[in-house]
Amino acid sequence: MPGPRAQRLRVAPSVREELKALARSGRSEARLVLRARLVLLAAEGHSNQEIARRLGCHVDTVRVWRGRFARDGRLVTLEDRPRSGRPPRVSPATRCKLIKLACDKPARHGQQTRSTWTYATLARRLLQETGIGLSVSEVGRILRNEDFRPHKMRLWLHSPDPDFCRKVQRICDLYHHPPDGAHVLCVDEKTGMQALGRRFPSKLPAPGRAGRFEFEYVRRGTWSLFAAFDIRTGEVLGECKPQRRAEDLMDFMEGLARKYPTGQIYVVWDNLNIHYDGADYRWTRFNRRHGDRFHFVYTPIHASWVNQIEIWFSLLQRRVLRYADFPCAGAMPRAVMNFIRRWNRDEAHPFNWTFRGHFVHTQRRHAA
Repeated sequence: MPGPRAQRLRVAPSVREELKALARSGRSEARLVLRARLVLLAAEGHSNQEIARRLGCHVDTVRVWRGRFARDGRLVTLEDRPRSGRPPRVSPATRCKLIKLACDKPARHGQQTRSTWTYATLARRLLQETGIGLSVSEVGRILRNEDFRPHKMRLWLHSPDPDFCRKVQRICDLYHHPPDGAHVLCVDEKTGMQALGRRFPSKLPAPGRAGRFEFEYVRRGTWSLFAAFDIRTGEVLGECKPQRRAEDLMDFMEGLARKYPTGQIYVVWDNLNIHYDGADYRWTRFNRRHGDRFHFVYTPIHASWVNQIEIWFSLLQRRVLRYADFPCAGAMPRAVMNFIRRWNRDEAHPFNWTFRGHFVHTQRRHAA
């Protein structure tokens, strides 16, 4: 014979709606969704065994949460009660001392032969200075919990240019709002391109095996690439030269003047010595010859990465130069020029260039 029917759990109408919303939620924790469904089934009068069968949980789970909700009747009842847990073995003061030590230079703590800390040296030095002994693994856990790895270093280039913000803002305005009818060209030189020949043939990649190239190489000369990137079209104009001289750059710029015979031309380039007038006022005289159409915009010091041609140079390096095997010196400029022609024919496009320099925009708002 079936047992007595379970007593229906009483749920206030407002709480019932909250329980239904929680039971349908796809973002709440699974344990809370399970408990909300459990209470709703209990409110319909189902037994503990029936609820456990429907939800796929143990009957003791149903009994515990049904009883808790019956005593309180609020949604917060379904949350876990706070637990004390095991008392921390390492005190907050010790953690702070360890982090303070890791933030300092090792040389200031008797480690003159080290430039960065390791977990082992931090553990030893903490014991010497404070008498507190921590294992190497415990030191690692504490620092990783703070997202702190004192042995990790990253390259950082600081621009000392006092006009950094103003110069970057002007370049950003040229990229995003170029003057009507004007041409904005990013110009630079990729110097020291070595025409390397591998002593032994490279091996192509295969399933389960990366490609390999020979470590030893033969130098077959170097070349410099003078290039300009049109930010509107993505077209690249380039010319390879054995050297990087002021007269070589002048010849290249004369070619740009012929390529763009009309309209104003804004040239974005860095602070290389041949980019300035010099004693012979080379660019002043050049600009006069071409009706003062050229406007030279300089990137901040140590910030040539603001120049979009650097993005295209990285494509050239990865696709053509990095693993190449040039049989002779003349093979390199041919490969570079072939890449430029193919780029202009098949891939030329403007870069979706952004600058996440929030301080630049902040300064601009304050100046306004």
